[in-house]
Amino acid sequence: MERPVISYLQKLVLYETKARFYIVGSNKTETKFRVLKIDRTEPRELVVNDDKVEYSKTEIRNILTMINVGNQTPMARRGGVGLTKTVSAFGIVGFIRFLEGYYVILVTKRRKVALIGPHTIYKIEDTSMLYIPNDTVRFFHPEESRYVRMFQNVDLSSNFYFSYSYDLTHTLQYNMTPSLDPGHQPPFESMPSPAASNQEFLEDIVARVRSPRPPGMSTPTEDGAALRDMNYIPRSNHMDQSIESSPKPGDETVYGVRNKPCEKFVWNRHLLTGVMEVVHPDWIIYFTNGFVGQSNVNVYGKPIYLTLIGRRSNQYAGTRFLKRGANSEGGVANEIETEQIVHDASVTFLEHGKVTSFTQMRGSIPLFWSQDIAKMVPKPPIMLDKRDPFAHAAGLHFNQVLQRSGAPIIVLNLVKTREKKRHESILSEEFIDTINYLNQFLPPDHTIQYIGFDMARVNKRKDTDVLVRLAKIAKYCLKQTGFFLSMPPAQAQVVLKDEEFKGIQGHRSATGLRQTGIVRTNCVDCLDRTNTAQFAVGRCAMAYQLYALNVIDKPHLEFDTDCLRMLEDLYEDHGDTMALQYGGSQLVHRIKGYRKISPWTSHSRDIMQTLSRYYSNAFSDLEKQQAYNLFLGVFEPKDGDLNLWELPTDYYLHNRNALTFTRLKHRSYSQWWELPVCHSLPLSSEEESKSSTIDLLPVTKGEKDERVNAFFEYYRPFELTSLDDHYCMSMTSSIKDFMPKGASDPSPFHLAAHRCCYRQPSPAGQERSGHIPSQPKQHTTCLHYQDHIVGRGSLFSGVAFWYLVCRQEANPNISGKDSTSSITSQGSEGSTSSTDDSDMEGDVNLGSDSSSPYDSESESNYVSFKDLFPSMKKVYNTDITDLNKRDKKLYERYVEIQQGFREPKTSAPDQSTVCIKQSRVKPGLDIYPISAFKLDSTYGVEPPPVSRLSQDIYTAYVQRGQHGAGPPTKADKITYAKYVSHKYM
Repeated sequence: MERPVISYLQKLVLYETKARFYIVGSNKTETKFRVLKIDRTEPRELVVNDDKVEYSKTEIRNILTMINVGNQTPMARRGGVGLTKTVSAFGIVGFIRFLEGYYVILVTKRRKVALIGPHTIYKIEDTSMLYIPNDTVRFFHPEESRYVRMFQNVDLSSNFYFSYSYDLTHTLQYNMTPSLDPGHQPPFESMPSPAASNQEFLEDIVARVRSPRPPGMSTPTEDGAALRDMNYIPRSNHMDQSIESSPKPGDETVYGVRNKPCEKFVWNRHLLTGVMEVVHPDWIIYFTNGFVGQSNVNVYGKPIYLTLIGRRSNQYAGTRFLKRGANSEGGVANEIETEQIVHDASVTFLEHGKVTSFTQMRGSIPLFWSQDIAKMVPKPPIMLDKRDPFAHAAGLHFNQVLQRSGAPIIVLNLVKTREKKRHESILSEEFIDTINYLNQFLPPDHTIQYIGFDMARVNKRKDTDVLVRLAKIAKYCLKQTGFFLSMPPAQAQVVLKDEEFKGIQGHRSATGLRQTGIVRTNCVDCLDRTNTAQFAVGRCAMAYQLYALNVIDKPHLEFDTDCLRMLEDLYEDHGDTMALQYGGSQLVHRIKGYRKISPWTSHSRDIMQTLSRYYSNAFSDLEKQQAYNLFLGVFEPKDGDLNLWELPTDYYLHNRNALTFTRLKHRSYSQWWELPVCHSLPLSSEEESKSSTIDLLPVTKGEKDERVNAFFEYYRPFELTSLDDHYCMSMTSSIKDFMPKGASDPSPFHLAAHRCCYRQPSPAGQERSGHIPSQPKQHTTCLHYQDHIVGRGSLFSGVAFWYLVCRQEANPNISGKDSTSSITSQGSEGSTSSTDDSDMEGDVNLGSDSSSPYDSESESNYVSFKDLFPSMKKVYNTDITDLNKRDKKLYERYVEIQQGFREPKTSAPDQSTVCIKQSRVKPGLDIYPISAFKLDSTYGVEPPPVSRLSQDIYTAYVQRGQHGAGPPTKADKITYAKYVSHKYM
């Protein structure tokens, strides 16, 4: 049995003396401690010592007391302080050096942002950067402060995430893939042995720690030098628990598994370079950059958590115009892996519940290209920097993708193809040639599939819905790659035999399905168009994920439902975050703009975002790029060399091979893939070789051990937790934050087709929080306008008035189709009368894979008649049928009574005109007065006279109420006598 290792050092306290930094780490209950010692007497070197010993609370208290006493001077020993508490933290980001000494960076504030089963994902809220050498040995350099400011331009409190128990650098599918075979027993002789340094002081120091000195007794040395020495910190008799509790062969053991992280997504890798091999693994925390968002799709009280994780690659990272294409090592600009997780949160543990995920990616076109930013123009010209006839950079890039995700790779290229002046099409043509070259050497079943879709051109047409076209592409892509599904074996076999899963590829197993392959989406910037396309793919994937979880009855999600609005908000927040990091502004063209339902007020917002992006690209991107190069270790300052800001270009920093004049060891021109990668296709070789890249921690206490006890990590039974502060209570919920007030159906999949409503823009500061600050604005029902107008005037005027009211006030999208023209579309120049095939490239047949009745989302005109006037069956749930004979007679009788009976037309003998003679109503059609009042109008009413009989009845009724029943009358006696005679005689 294997469980992920939980790093229990989640509370850190940094203590300071003149010669040392002591970082004391403990678990949540403060029962286990470790000590990290950092030397402050070295001006430029980093000296870190970790004895890898686990201490108890009493031992750590004695150690800190001895250090405090040992660092006091003899004169100030009575009231002085030798050990000072400096800062409390939750983790170590790493260590960095510029031109002076080293700095240590600590996480001082954190915030929960997501829950994946029992695993908690945190976001950094604040950090502290401390200079390690003390002032007596500090070496001052005039450029040090500038490097510090440049380093701090990378805001660690913005979009950096970590977890103590979950590997954020890998996908959920990788983390849940078993790494050990059943019955695995590790070689115990290969387990690490305890550290043996300074054994001559061990017994003496431990004896003094466990036997406190009597009051007034002095230290063994005159000045306490031995206690101040970092190597003389006492050790406990027991060794590390992972060594002491080594299981014996044959025992039932739980193995703690610690994954080797994917260095591509570890953003503090350079900051941990000098300490990873020195300290215990519990001190190491890997931080990712990107986006993490989560919402609760509440389905009648059942929590379905929707999580979106965006991992940004640290390879060739930078800003928009300064990092384009790929470098010589296969890293592409703005590469982001987006994972969409949907799981049933009513079951805490992932291995016992139902979990699904789908992964896709975006990244710049893997060619050597750039844009000339010397001229201040909005769209600088695109240039191919150098020819790559053997696709060296693209081959390295796609080899990495195959290694991580498997096959097939589906390239969705959204770059323009038809332009009056060639701009983006330069890249499309070269990209197609590159893919064709690479496909020659891949097995036919695993070739790279190319789909070219001129999204901007299609969006310019008023009679075409971009999201409908993208939905067809998304359905094809999902069926080719599949998605990850894990559930109990009995349920998995039933789900996989469903009719809807027949066309879905992927690797099937006893517990569900594994995704094989990935969708790689790109435009020029990989921002606006790419985000909308990824949302379309995510929408299709979420429909199948919810269908597999048995939440919906068909794998299809309609627009304008709460569930899809939550997904749209997550993707827009994801796109805004990535656009700010890469482009300097939020998204300019949003999902609502491509759906053509964005309000007219979005004009000003789009203009402001465009100006913000232009300003950032022109003035602040260079400083941001230099900060990335310094933070990621692409450039390391050295005394006597050029400073980072003095370099004319950073091309050679990102392309190290360009600096060498010797012939490089080039890979084969035909075998651009690695053998292990090709042999494992369509599966990922990274997942297949997982067992060789993990660290094992055998635990004899089983799942009760704190290092593998996910229950203890999630529920924290020894901590006082307020429900109001609990993350599950404050998480974005479909009922709390999205469902309109007064809605009759609380289902997040309910399509409110009869309401003209839209979500109002959020105020500043709340736009990306995932919450709706105010209730969606609801207008009068569209059908009310329709019936009112048609009853008074012509059909055409009713249609026109209804259309104008809905368009001006709400921009409704009743059926999920476009209802207004896009105000933010930017398409290519030229005619818009081409067919659908002219906007699609590649040899992929999207229609041949359509086997579901829900795939027939056809493109409609601007506004169809059915959209304006839905059928009575759809609105009132009833149909119009022919009248029967009885109803016809009643209706005829009603008409005759209302209009009176008319005799046939006759002509008077002495008159030339025709007259109509009125007659009395037919016999049998008695007409009664509507009211019994003599005077009955809006001005007054005259009460009618009351008959004597009515007065007697009312008087008798009142008397019975006051005095009770009276004697029966003669008529009552006669009636009773008749009743008795008929019953008994």
